[in-house]
Amino acid sequence: MSTSVHQPQPQPQPQPQSAAAPHVLDNPAWAALTGPHSRFAERVGRAARYPTDVSPFTALADAADPRAWDDLAALVGPDAITPVTGTPLPPPDGWQTVETGQGVQLVDTTLRAEPDPEAIPLGPSDVPEILDLIARTKPGPFLPRTIELGTYLGIRRDGRLIAMAGERLRPPGWTEISAVCTDPGYRGQGLATRLVRAVASGIRERGDTPFLHASAANTGAIRLYESIGFTLRRRSTFLLIRTPGSRAATFSSPAATEKHEGN
Repeated sequence: MSTSVHQPQPQPQPQPQSAAAPHVLDNPAWAALTGPHSRFAERVGRAARYPTDVSPFTALADAADPRAWDDLAALVGPDAITPVTGTPLPPPDGWQTVETGQGVQLVDTTLRAEPDPEAIPLGPSDVPEILDLIARTKPGPFLPRTIELGTYLGIRRDGRLIAMAGERLRPPGWTEISAVCTDPGYRGQGLATRLVRAVASGIRERGDTPFLHASAANTGAIRLYESIGFTLRRRSTFLLIRTPGSRAATFSSPAATEKHEGN
């Protein structure tokens, strides 16, 4: 009589868990420039930017990749000042950090989006008035062709532009609300809230979700956005950096050591 011997079966080995894929909003400028805003992109390999009369945004595919920084240097040139978003990492050796800023990113969770009967579309012919309002209210950078990035709405009183808001970055599935500002003489009337809701209405109509950025120091604006239905998603760091100069610029030119006065 034979006796069979039970052979233990090999146990399945646990598979290493892959890191979660980064969220598209972790690097929104790169996602926009390689997605819905690709028509604007000036790109070298792993670095991209908007034309300098459209937006100051510059982005890296992966700030942990030294090749991306090399591509950025090739894109913007030696000894150049450029902002970089979407990275908490310091630049590599040879680069100079000119200025840092802390911001917050908020996403629409319960916003009541609705058109506003007083909000009118703004176009290229309105840019001089827009730039004047931006200069007086300082909501953030707005350049002569920024208006091409998306829909901008304004409110006029007696023919004068007194408040506005519009669309900036467009990563896939999302649209940033930006340039939210009101003439100081008309604040306290809820115009910014009305315009944010009106811009958000158009964003949702095409299937995107609104989001926005604000300076971490602008606690009043953050409280307002949270009160109307935005939720803090993450904190972010913005860098203003100087690219490495040429050997001649580094060792011979006084401009190589000149301190940049930030925007």
